[in-house]
Amino acid sequence: MSKVKDMSLAPEGVRKIEWVQKHMPVLEHIKKEFEETKPFEGITIGSCLHLEPKTINLGLTLQAGGAEVAMTGCNPLSTHDDAVAGGVELGLNIYGWREQSDEEYYETINAVLDHKPDIIIDDGADMIMVLHNERRDILENIKGACEETTTGVHRLEAMNKDGALEFPVVAVNDAYTKYLFDNRYGTGQSSFDAIMGTTNMLIAGKIVVVCGYGWCGRGVAARAKGLGANVIVTEVDPIRALEARMDGFRVMPIREAVKEADLIITVTGNINIIHGDDFKYMKDGCMLANSGHFNVEINRQDLEAQSVSVKEVRESIEMFTMKDGRRIYLLADGRLVNLAAARGQGHPAEIMDMSFAVQALSAKYILNNELPVAVQKAPDEIDNTVASLKLKAMGIEIDSLSNRQVEYMNDWHEGT
Repeated sequence: MSKVKDMSLAPEGVRKIEWVQKHMPVLEHIKKEFEETKPFEGITIGSCLHLEPKTINLGLTLQAGGAEVAMTGCNPLSTHDDAVAGGVELGLNIYGWREQSDEEYYETINAVLDHKPDIIIDDGADMIMVLHNERRDILENIKGACEETTTGVHRLEAMNKDGALEFPVVAVNDAYTKYLFDNRYGTGQSSFDAIMGTTNMLIAGKIVVVCGYGWCGRGVAARAKGLGANVIVTEVDPIRALEARMDGFRVMPIREAVKEADLIITVTGNINIIHGDDFKYMKDGCMLANSGHFNVEINRQDLEAQSVSVKEVRESIEMFTMKDGRRIYLLADGRLVNLAAARGQGHPAEIMDMSFAVQALSAKYILNNELPVAVQKAPDEIDNTVASLKLKAMGIEIDSLSNRQVEYMNDWHEGT
């Protein structure tokens, strides 16, 4: 069962899926192992992820392990219609299309839950929230879930703190082979791929404000610097702010930073980062983009309230004309720009190779272990396996400790 926009797009979708498979060697290794061992025989896995070619490859990997796979999107604007058609052609159950309404978005989440999954793979925790709030009839089926992103982990940790979480969750986002690479290198490159492809704007010489200096913010700031931008970082955490300064960036409050900005990129996972009077201080032509998970970081309602007209001037670019004649441009409706913008392709395949490898192995870990009801990091064994497979695929060899070195590291007697 599936519901997608246009199955005639399947051939192009299959071509794109086959292309990313060539650049995801770790996941392909796991897929071959799953084909032999069938760890998910008789198991249904439901996912709520950005539906694009790399994600479809994760679905095919789980399918190879014997699972019935049902998938939907975690963002109304991030689905690639050709990729989902290709995934259906290859045997996956997929519900989703680009530009869903909010009502359709939750309808497709429920369509996946109608398959009565044993394991959930989520990105942002929307499916897990629907399960707890509206579909409690199938809660008892759930062995556990994997959560892909920082925002979702924060939601689930708050839920667990309140005693509301009813099954174990593996915080895939907190695996080293996820956040050190996906969040940093993936978000940095894919955000600017989408921004430059959508705007055709030169980054060199621009003043770029990056709101937030977590791992995603570090990646965005580094890529902006590499492209020749003058980068300003805004932060609420004193340690991260200090780190940004030591990394060579200017650091200041948002209210001061917006006065200089040519481009503002929010990447905090929080609400109302740019809002209210912030828009009054922006230069004519300032562009706004969000690389955080939900479209709450840039307050569109406040921007609309201060404008006299809104016009789409290019695909995925809206121009808000302010009462004093200034023009402010919002990209991709304030949604995750690297996937929601017209040219957004998401993170590179080589990066998602590691993230989705952690997802696949974490799903197997949930199935094979009795886990406590809590939000927990993926085991170090999974991290080390993924890193080792990635190095091997890259043709890189590393050293190992000798027995004497191991002995020395574990002995407190030896000193100067």
